[in-house]
Amino acid sequence: MNVNIQTVNFDADQRLIDFVSRKMEKLNTFHDRIIESDVFLKLDNVVHHIKDKIVEIKVHVPRHSFFVKSSSKSFEESFDSAFDSLVNQVKRRKQKMIA
Repeated sequence: MNVNIQTVNFDADQRLIDFVSRKMEKLNTFHDRIIESDVFLKLDNVVHHIKDKIVEIKVHVPRHSFFVKSSSKSFEESFDSAFDSLVNQVKRRKQKMIA
């Protein structure tokens, strides 16, 4: 699986990139035919001076794509929330294909 990590409006440190890469590799346990994944890490500073961290994940499998988006005060928390939602989507799709 090819994982593309893109940061928007900032430069991510290596620890954050490693965290995201390590978690995305676990996605292979839920679906074995994942083609590629795109992870977008964004800063949202529209509301006053509080900067929300937004994580968007796109996963491409044959004949289907999954997309999740989550925001919170830290990238790790946003990523965990988005990843859990993505795992649920992948599991439901796989069960639907089996049935």
